[in-house]
Amino acid sequence: LNRGRYEATSDFTVLERSDAVVICVPTPLRKSQDPDISFVVAAAEQVATHFRPGQLVILESTTYPGTTEELLLPMFQARGAKVGENFFLAFSPERIDPGNTTFKVNNTPKVVGGMTAECSRLAALLYRQIIDQVIEVSSPKVAELAKLYENVFRNVNIALANELALMCRHLGMNTREVIDAAATKPFGFTPFYPGPGIGGHCIPVDPNYLAWKMRLNGYEARFIHLAQEINRSMPNFVIELVDEALNERRRCLNGARILALGVAYKRGVGDIRESPALEILVKLREHGAEVSYADPYVPAVVVGGIELKAVELNDQRLAAADCVLILTDHPEFDYRRIVELASLVVDTRSVTYGIPAPEGRITRL
Repeated sequence: LNRGRYEATSDFTVLERSDAVVICVPTPLRKSQDPDISFVVAAAEQVATHFRPGQLVILESTTYPGTTEELLLPMFQARGAKVGENFFLAFSPERIDPGNTTFKVNNTPKVVGGMTAECSRLAALLYRQIIDQVIEVSSPKVAELAKLYENVFRNVNIALANELALMCRHLGMNTREVIDAAATKPFGFTPFYPGPGIGGHCIPVDPNYLAWKMRLNGYEARFIHLAQEINRSMPNFVIELVDEALNERRRCLNGARILALGVAYKRGVGDIRESPALEILVKLREHGAEVSYADPYVPAVVVGGIELKAVELNDQRLAAADCVLILTDHPEFDYRRIVELASLVVDTRSVTYGIPAPEGRITRL
Protein backbone atom coordinates (compact mmCIF):
# COMPACT_ATOMS: atom_id res chain seq x y z
CA LEU A 1 0.00 0.00 0.00
CA ASN A 2 2.76 2.44 0.94
CA ARG A 3 4.50 1.80 -2.38
CA GLY A 4 1.34 2.44 -4.36
CA ARG A 5 1.33 -1.04 -5.86
CA TYR A 6 -2.17 -1.93 -4.69
CA GLU A 7 -5.17 -0.59 -6.57
CA ALA A 8 -8.86 -1.25 -6.01
CA THR A 9 -11.05 -0.79 -9.06
CA SER A 10 -14.37 -1.78 -10.59
CA ASP A 11 -12.96 -1.37 -14.10
CA PHE A 12 -12.67 -4.87 -15.58
CA THR A 13 -10.54 -3.67 -18.48
CA VAL A 14 -7.53 -3.76 -16.15
CA LEU A 15 -7.71 -7.55 -16.56
CA GLU A 16 -6.45 -7.11 -20.11
CA ARG A 17 -3.05 -6.02 -18.85
CA SER A 18 -2.81 -8.53 -15.99
CA ASP A 19 -0.43 -11.49 -16.16
CA ALA A 20 -2.27 -13.38 -13.43
CA VAL A 21 -5.88 -13.20 -12.22
CA VAL A 22 -6.99 -14.77 -8.93
CA ILE A 23 -10.74 -15.19 -8.41
CA CYS A 24 -11.72 -14.92 -4.73
CA VAL A 25 -15.48 -14.47 -4.45
CA PRO A 26 -18.08 -15.84 -2.01
CA THR A 27 -19.66 -19.25 -2.56
CA PRO A 28 -22.77 -19.22 -0.33
CA LEU A 29 -25.80 -21.50 -0.29
CA ARG A 30 -29.21 -20.94 -1.80
CA LYS A 31 -32.32 -21.12 0.37
CA SER A 32 -32.57 -24.73 -0.78
CA GLN A 33 -29.14 -25.34 0.83
CA ASP A 34 -27.67 -26.09 -2.60
CA PRO A 35 -24.52 -24.35 -3.89
CA ASP A 36 -24.81 -20.80 -5.18
CA ILE A 37 -21.87 -20.28 -7.51
CA SER A 38 -23.34 -17.25 -9.25
CA PHE A 39 -20.50 -15.05 -7.95
CA VAL A 40 -17.92 -17.43 -9.43
CA VAL A 41 -19.76 -17.49 -12.75
CA ALA A 42 -20.07 -13.69 -12.89
CA ALA A 43 -16.40 -13.17 -12.04
CA ALA A 44 -15.18 -15.83 -14.46
CA GLU A 45 -17.28 -14.40 -17.29
CA GLN A 46 -15.65 -11.00 -16.79
CA VAL A 47 -12.18 -12.56 -16.73
CA ALA A 48 -12.93 -14.59 -19.87
CA THR A 49 -14.34 -11.51 -21.62
CA HIS A 50 -11.13 -9.58 -20.97
CA PHE A 51 -8.82 -12.56 -21.42
CA ARG A 52 -5.50 -12.09 -23.16
CA PRO A 53 -3.12 -14.84 -24.37
CA GLY A 54 -0.58 -16.07 -21.84
CA GLN A 55 -2.72 -15.26 -18.84
CA LEU A 56 -2.74 -17.33 -15.64
CA VAL A 57 -6.18 -17.66 -14.01
CA ILE A 58 -6.58 -19.18 -10.55
CA LEU A 59 -9.81 -19.87 -8.70
CA GLU A 60 -9.54 -19.74 -4.89
CA SER A 61 -13.21 -19.82 -3.91
CA THR A 62 -14.28 -22.98 -2.10
CA THR A 63 -16.47 -25.02 -4.41
CA TYR A 64 -17.49 -28.54 -5.45
CA PRO A 65 -15.07 -30.86 -7.27
CA GLY A 66 -15.15 -30.19 -11.00
CA THR A 67 -15.96 -26.49 -10.95
CA THR A 68 -12.66 -25.38 -12.48
CA GLU A 69 -12.70 -27.99 -15.22
CA GLU A 70 -16.42 -28.15 -15.97
CA LEU A 71 -17.42 -24.51 -15.49
CA LEU A 72 -14.45 -22.19 -15.93
CA LEU A 73 -12.47 -24.00 -18.62
CA PRO A 74 -15.30 -23.97 -21.24
CA MET A 75 -15.73 -20.20 -20.80
CA PHE A 76 -12.17 -19.62 -21.99
CA GLN A 77 -12.19 -22.36 -24.62
CA ALA A 78 -15.24 -20.68 -26.18
CA ARG A 79 -13.02 -17.65 -26.76
CA GLY A 80 -10.28 -19.65 -28.44
CA ALA A 81 -8.03 -20.21 -25.43
CA LYS A 82 -6.00 -23.43 -25.36
CA VAL A 83 -5.25 -24.51 -21.82
CA GLY A 84 -1.59 -25.23 -21.18
CA GLU A 85 -0.56 -23.37 -24.34
CA ASN A 86 -1.80 -19.77 -24.45
CA PHE A 87 -3.85 -19.92 -21.27
CA PHE A 88 -3.17 -21.40 -17.84
CA LEU A 89 -5.85 -22.43 -15.36
CA ALA A 90 -5.58 -23.73 -11.80
CA PHE A 91 -7.43 -24.08 -8.52
CA SER A 92 -5.83 -23.19 -5.19
CA PRO A 93 -8.14 -23.03 -2.17
CA GLU A 94 -7.75 -20.25 0.32
CA ARG A 95 -6.66 -21.28 3.81
CA ILE A 96 -7.35 -18.47 6.23
CA ASP A 97 -8.08 -18.83 9.93
CA PRO A 98 -9.38 -15.48 11.23
CA GLY A 99 -7.89 -14.56 14.58
CA ASN A 100 -5.05 -17.07 14.30
CA THR A 101 -1.82 -15.28 15.19
CA THR A 102 0.37 -18.35 14.58
CA PHE A 103 -0.60 -19.44 11.08
CA LYS A 104 -0.96 -16.60 8.60
CA VAL A 105 -0.92 -16.43 4.81
CA ASN A 106 2.83 -16.78 4.43
CA ASN A 107 3.37 -19.84 6.67
CA THR A 108 0.20 -21.78 5.86
CA PRO A 109 0.94 -24.41 3.17
CA LYS A 110 -0.79 -23.74 -0.14
CA VAL A 111 -2.28 -26.49 -2.33
CA VAL A 112 -2.30 -25.94 -6.10
CA GLY A 113 -3.87 -28.07 -8.82
CA GLY A 114 -3.57 -27.05 -12.46
CA MET A 115 -5.32 -28.27 -15.59
CA THR A 116 -1.90 -29.25 -16.93
CA ALA A 117 1.55 -29.66 -15.42
CA GLU A 118 2.53 -26.25 -16.79
CA CYS A 119 -0.59 -24.68 -15.27
CA SER A 120 0.40 -26.11 -11.88
CA ARG A 121 3.99 -24.99 -12.26
CA LEU A 122 3.06 -21.40 -13.05
CA ALA A 123 0.46 -21.18 -10.28
CA ALA A 124 2.94 -22.60 -7.78
CA LEU A 125 5.59 -20.14 -9.00
CA LEU A 126 3.21 -17.25 -8.32
CA TYR A 127 2.39 -18.36 -4.78
CA ARG A 128 5.98 -19.23 -3.85
CA GLN A 129 6.79 -15.53 -3.99
CA ILE A 130 4.82 -15.02 -0.77
CA ILE A 131 4.15 -18.47 0.72
CA ASP A 132 6.74 -20.71 2.36
CA GLN A 133 5.39 -24.07 1.17
CA VAL A 134 3.38 -24.77 -1.97
CA ILE A 135 2.12 -28.30 -2.68
CA GLU A 136 1.29 -29.23 -6.27
CA VAL A 137 -1.39 -31.89 -6.79
CA SER A 138 -2.44 -33.71 -9.94
CA SER A 139 -5.56 -31.75 -10.84
CA PRO A 140 -7.94 -28.95 -9.84
CA LYS A 141 -10.44 -31.62 -8.69
CA VAL A 142 -7.99 -32.93 -6.11
CA ALA A 143 -7.41 -29.43 -4.74
CA GLU A 144 -11.15 -28.70 -4.73
CA LEU A 145 -12.01 -31.89 -2.85
CA ALA A 146 -9.07 -31.49 -0.46
CA LYS A 147 -10.43 -28.11 0.64
CA LEU A 148 -13.91 -29.51 1.19
CA TYR A 149 -12.53 -32.48 3.09
CA GLU A 150 -10.62 -30.16 5.42
CA ASN A 151 -13.82 -28.38 6.39
CA VAL A 152 -15.98 -31.52 6.45
CA PHE A 153 -13.41 -33.06 8.81
CA ARG A 154 -13.83 -30.19 11.23
CA ASN A 155 -17.61 -30.13 10.83
CA VAL A 156 -17.97 -33.85 11.55
CA ASN A 157 -15.63 -33.82 14.53
CA ILE A 158 -17.40 -30.84 16.08
CA ALA A 159 -20.67 -32.71 15.60
CA LEU A 160 -19.20 -35.72 17.38
CA ALA A 161 -18.12 -33.51 20.29
CA ASN A 162 -21.57 -31.93 20.35
CA GLU A 163 -23.24 -35.33 20.47
CA LEU A 164 -20.90 -36.31 23.30
CA ALA A 165 -22.17 -33.24 25.17
CA LEU A 166 -25.75 -34.40 24.61
CA MET A 167 -24.88 -37.85 25.92
CA CYS A 168 -22.99 -36.48 28.92
CA ARG A 169 -26.05 -34.40 29.77
CA HIS A 170 -28.14 -37.57 29.96
CA LEU A 171 -25.45 -39.33 31.98
CA GLY A 172 -24.85 -36.45 34.36
CA MET A 173 -21.18 -36.19 33.40
CA ASN A 174 -18.78 -33.34 32.60
CA THR A 175 -18.07 -33.24 28.86
CA ARG A 176 -14.83 -31.29 29.16
CA GLU A 177 -13.43 -33.72 31.73
CA VAL A 178 -14.20 -36.66 29.44
CA ILE A 179 -12.56 -35.03 26.40
CA ASP A 180 -9.49 -33.92 28.35
CA ALA A 181 -9.09 -37.44 29.70
CA ALA A 182 -9.30 -38.90 26.18
CA ALA A 183 -6.81 -36.28 24.93
CA THR A 184 -4.09 -37.72 27.18
CA LYS A 185 -3.75 -40.50 24.61
CA PRO A 186 -0.64 -39.49 22.63
CA PHE A 187 -1.71 -41.12 19.36
CA GLY A 188 -4.85 -41.66 17.31
CA PHE A 189 -6.89 -38.92 18.96
CA THR A 190 -7.44 -35.22 18.28
CA PRO A 191 -9.57 -33.30 20.78
CA PHE A 192 -12.56 -31.31 19.56
CA TYR A 193 -14.86 -29.48 21.95
CA PRO A 194 -18.61 -28.87 21.88
CA GLY A 195 -20.21 -25.48 21.41
CA PRO A 196 -23.52 -23.73 20.77
CA GLY A 197 -23.38 -24.61 17.08
CA ILE A 198 -21.08 -23.88 14.17
CA GLY A 199 -20.57 -20.56 12.43
CA GLY A 200 -18.51 -18.63 9.94
CA HIS A 201 -18.69 -18.75 6.17
CA CYS A 202 -16.86 -22.07 5.76
CA ILE A 203 -17.66 -24.86 8.21
CA PRO A 204 -21.50 -24.65 8.13
CA VAL A 205 -21.60 -24.08 4.35
CA ASP A 206 -18.89 -26.06 2.58
CA PRO A 207 -20.06 -29.60 3.45
CA ASN A 208 -23.26 -28.89 1.50
CA TYR A 209 -21.19 -28.33 -1.65
CA LEU A 210 -19.77 -31.84 -1.42
CA ALA A 211 -23.09 -33.44 -0.44
CA TRP A 212 -24.80 -31.72 -3.41
CA LYS A 213 -22.14 -32.91 -5.86
CA MET A 214 -22.40 -36.46 -4.56
CA ARG A 215 -26.19 -36.45 -4.96
CA LEU A 216 -25.66 -35.61 -8.63
CA ASN A 217 -23.47 -38.71 -8.77
CA GLY A 218 -26.09 -40.91 -7.11
CA TYR A 219 -24.46 -41.04 -3.68
CA GLU A 220 -25.84 -39.74 -0.38
CA ALA A 221 -23.17 -38.33 1.94
CA ARG A 222 -24.87 -39.62 5.09
CA PHE A 223 -22.10 -38.65 7.49
CA ILE A 224 -22.22 -35.04 6.31
CA HIS A 225 -26.00 -34.87 6.65
CA LEU A 226 -25.92 -36.30 10.17
CA ALA A 227 -23.18 -33.89 11.27
CA GLN A 228 -25.14 -30.94 9.91
CA GLU A 229 -28.28 -32.14 11.70
CA ILE A 230 -26.50 -32.42 15.05
CA ASN A 231 -24.70 -29.09 14.75
CA ARG A 232 -27.89 -27.27 13.73
CA SER A 233 -29.69 -28.70 16.76
CA MET A 234 -27.29 -27.14 19.26
CA PRO A 235 -28.95 -23.69 19.57
CA ASN A 236 -32.16 -25.41 20.69
CA PHE A 237 -30.20 -27.47 23.18
CA VAL A 238 -28.64 -24.30 24.59
CA ILE A 239 -32.12 -22.83 25.10
CA GLU A 240 -33.07 -25.99 26.99
CA LEU A 241 -29.98 -25.63 29.20
CA VAL A 242 -30.84 -22.03 30.06
CA ASP A 243 -34.48 -22.90 30.71
CA GLU A 244 -33.62 -25.84 32.97
CA ALA A 245 -30.98 -23.87 34.87
CA LEU A 246 -33.46 -21.07 35.54
CA ASN A 247 -36.19 -23.52 36.55
CA GLU A 248 -33.88 -25.06 39.12
CA ARG A 249 -33.72 -21.61 40.69
CA ARG A 250 -37.50 -21.21 40.47
CA ARG A 251 -37.15 -18.69 37.66
CA CYS A 252 -38.92 -18.66 34.32
CA LEU A 253 -37.25 -17.98 30.99
CA ASN A 254 -40.09 -15.62 30.16
CA GLY A 255 -39.03 -12.29 31.65
CA ALA A 256 -35.57 -13.48 32.69
CA ARG A 257 -32.67 -11.05 32.21
CA ILE A 258 -30.14 -12.85 30.03
CA LEU A 259 -26.69 -11.35 29.48
CA ALA A 260 -25.01 -13.07 26.54
CA LEU A 261 -21.24 -12.94 26.32
CA GLY A 262 -20.12 -12.94 22.71
CA VAL A 263 -22.08 -13.01 19.46
CA ALA A 264 -19.20 -13.62 17.02
CA TYR A 265 -18.94 -17.15 15.66
CA LYS A 266 -15.48 -17.70 17.19
CA ARG A 267 -13.10 -16.20 19.73
CA GLY A 268 -11.01 -13.16 18.97
CA VAL A 269 -12.90 -11.98 15.87
CA GLY A 270 -15.89 -9.80 15.05
CA ASP A 271 -17.32 -12.03 12.32
CA ILE A 272 -20.99 -12.89 12.95
CA ARG A 273 -21.66 -14.78 9.70
CA GLU A 274 -23.73 -17.89 10.45
CA SER A 275 -23.02 -17.37 14.15
CA PRO A 276 -25.18 -19.69 16.28
CA ALA A 277 -25.27 -16.95 18.92
CA LEU A 278 -27.64 -14.93 16.75
CA GLU A 279 -30.13 -17.78 16.47
CA ILE A 280 -29.91 -18.33 20.21
CA LEU A 281 -30.61 -14.66 20.96
CA VAL A 282 -33.61 -14.72 18.63
CA LYS A 283 -35.00 -17.81 20.36
CA LEU A 284 -34.43 -16.31 23.81
CA ARG A 285 -36.42 -13.24 22.80
CA GLU A 286 -39.16 -15.45 21.36
CA HIS A 287 -39.39 -17.10 24.78
CA GLY A 288 -39.89 -13.70 26.38
CA ALA A 289 -36.43 -13.20 27.84
CA GLU A 290 -34.89 -9.74 28.18
CA VAL A 291 -31.68 -10.10 26.20
CA SER A 292 -28.53 -7.98 26.20
CA TYR A 293 -25.05 -8.87 25.03
CA ALA A 294 -21.42 -7.91 25.46
CA ASP A 295 -18.84 -8.46 22.73
CA PRO A 296 -15.64 -6.41 22.41
CA TYR A 297 -15.55 -7.09 18.66
CA VAL A 298 -19.20 -6.54 17.68
CA PRO A 299 -20.60 -3.10 18.63
CA ALA A 300 -24.10 -3.77 17.27
CA VAL A 301 -26.10 -6.63 15.84
CA VAL A 302 -29.59 -7.17 14.43
CA VAL A 303 -31.55 -9.84 16.31
CA GLY A 304 -34.98 -10.76 15.01
CA GLY A 305 -35.23 -7.50 13.09
CA ILE A 306 -34.25 -5.39 16.11
CA GLU A 307 -30.85 -3.77 16.50
CA LEU A 308 -29.09 -4.49 19.76
CA LYS A 309 -26.04 -2.52 20.84
CA ALA A 310 -23.30 -4.14 22.87
CA VAL A 311 -23.28 -3.22 26.54
CA GLU A 312 -20.24 -2.65 28.69
CA LEU A 313 -19.40 -5.73 30.71
CA ASN A 314 -19.11 -4.59 34.32
CA ASP A 315 -19.72 -5.90 37.82
CA GLN A 316 -23.18 -4.37 38.05
CA ARG A 317 -24.46 -6.05 34.89
CA LEU A 318 -23.01 -9.40 35.88
CA ALA A 319 -24.67 -9.24 39.27
CA ALA A 320 -28.01 -8.03 37.89
CA ALA A 321 -28.42 -10.75 35.26
CA ASP A 322 -30.60 -13.75 36.01
CA CYS A 323 -28.32 -15.74 33.73
CA VAL A 324 -24.96 -15.01 32.12
CA LEU A 325 -24.77 -17.06 28.93
CA ILE A 326 -21.28 -17.60 27.50
CA LEU A 327 -21.61 -18.04 23.73
CA THR A 328 -18.18 -16.94 22.48
CA ASP A 329 -14.97 -17.53 24.42
CA HIS A 330 -13.31 -14.17 23.74
CA PRO A 331 -9.95 -13.83 25.51
CA GLU A 332 -10.94 -10.38 26.81
CA PHE A 333 -13.53 -11.81 29.20
CA ASP A 334 -12.43 -12.37 32.80
CA TYR A 335 -14.11 -15.71 33.43
CA ARG A 336 -13.13 -15.98 37.08
CA ARG A 337 -14.70 -12.59 37.72
CA ILE A 338 -17.78 -13.62 35.77
CA VAL A 339 -18.22 -16.77 37.85
CA GLU A 340 -17.61 -14.83 41.05
CA LEU A 341 -20.28 -12.17 40.40
CA ALA A 342 -22.97 -13.90 38.33
CA SER A 343 -25.73 -15.75 40.15
CA LEU A 344 -26.02 -18.24 37.28
CA VAL A 345 -23.65 -19.02 34.41
CA VAL A 346 -24.47 -21.21 31.42
CA ASP A 347 -21.18 -22.02 29.72
CA THR A 348 -21.35 -23.33 26.15
CA ARG A 349 -17.59 -23.04 25.54
CA SER A 350 -16.04 -24.95 28.48
CA VAL A 351 -14.14 -21.84 29.60
CA THR A 352 -15.23 -22.12 33.24
CA TYR A 353 -13.91 -25.65 33.60
CA GLY A 354 -11.61 -25.69 36.62
CA ILE A 355 -12.89 -22.40 38.06
CA PRO A 356 -14.24 -22.97 41.59
CA ALA A 357 -17.88 -21.98 42.12
CA PRO A 358 -20.74 -22.73 44.53
CA GLU A 359 -22.74 -25.82 43.62
CA GLY A 360 -25.34 -25.11 40.96
CA ARG A 361 -23.91 -21.77 39.85
CA ILE A 362 -22.49 -23.08 36.58
CA THR A 363 -24.28 -25.16 33.97
CA ARG A 364 -21.91 -26.45 31.31
CA LEU A 365 -22.50 -27.86 27.85
